[in-house]
Amino acid sequence: MTGDPHHARIPPPAFLAGPAPAAVLAALPGARAVGGCVRDALAGRDVHDVDVAAPLPPEEIARLLQAAGLKVFETGLKHGTVTAVLGGVPVEVTALRRDVATDGRHAEVEWTTDWREDAARRDFTINAMSLDAVGRLWDYFGGREDLAAGRVRFVGDAATRLAEDYLRALRFFRFLARYGRGEPDPAALAAIRDAVPGLAARIAPERIWMELKRLLEAPDPTGAVGLMRETGLLAAVLPEAGDGAALDRLVAIGAPADPLLRLAALVPEPLGIAARLRLSREEAAQLYRFSVLAFYPSNPDDVPALRAWLAERDKARALDELWLAEARDGVDRSALRAAVAAMEQPVFPLQGRDLLALGLTPGPAVGEMLAAIRAWWLENGAGPDRDACLTEARRRLGG
Repeated sequence: MTGDPHHARIPPPAFLAGPAPAAVLAALPGARAVGGCVRDALAGRDVHDVDVAAPLPPEEIARLLQAAGLKVFETGLKHGTVTAVLGGVPVEVTALRRDVATDGRHAEVEWTTDWREDAARRDFTINAMSLDAVGRLWDYFGGREDLAAGRVRFVGDAATRLAEDYLRALRFFRFLARYGRGEPDPAALAAIRDAVPGLAARIAPERIWMELKRLLEAPDPTGAVGLMRETGLLAAVLPEAGDGAALDRLVAIGAPADPLLRLAALVPEPLGIAARLRLSREEAAQLYRFSVLAFYPSNPDDVPALRAWLAERDKARALDELWLAEARDGVDRSALRAAVAAMEQPVFPLQGRDLLALGLTPGPAVGEMLAAIRAWWLENGAGPDRDACLTEARRRLGG
């Protein structure tokens, strides 16, 4: 559908009827839904975020939205973007744009009323489609056919698109992991290989992690990661990455699609990358735990040892550690995982106030005694109940 893309008609997807998107489209003459929401609706996938574009200057977009009763936040007005909110649901609205100048990461833009010109500046054909409120689909570059065929293809010349924004190289593999089927586009791979030498220095570390994270969240990212390695892109953005065997095993054994778990499998020694990629504090802490896997029992029938081990971590973390250990060394731990999954989370049954009730004087001795009884509880397979722990406390207090 590259000759005359106008007037293609599809049944209006459900997301168009949402109160916030419907109100935005009704408020802005000529507005259309664009990008990922159109792509995912055509692919039969859930639509989470709705983006809209309009052939109007951003100030006029804001005025019309406010006049229609929507809250408007000028989240990126200099780039032509505002966020409209209705009923707590945000819709990002952007003026149609053309690129005046690009530097490999950022663009200087001007407003336009030409939809094809706006679509031409987007990254991939599957992201360059637009859809109005009644289901008329505009597809200037064959995105619908590419989506149906599982092709991820740059809009126009791949090298030009990459020169405009090098982050698109990472985005290519992210979309390939989610939408790609069959042989990847050879022109795209060739352009990415050529772009690699100057790429890593042009992309902020947190943007690299954002794209890697989204890639690793895909149901099966292994093929895309392998192609990243072949093109040289993986070494450029993640030089710490190993040969990929552990990641391949992690996916093959059915581990959760947790990007940090997969990152720990991909990188043999991941301790240093949290700071370099500017992970959040919470992400860095989780990656650290994956980096220093503690001892764990090897016998799924040793219930006391498993309970004591599980008491030192929550069940989700325990299972993640077992997934990762198996991915790294290839030793089957499915029986261990099943045993842990079937257990209730052991919880130490005493608190400081229980010891105070037994007559212990407030102060450091309370914490010391509590720690001693907890150590005894763990030595006994995290099995003694509250009464047994209180009995042990009385014995230690000489009562």
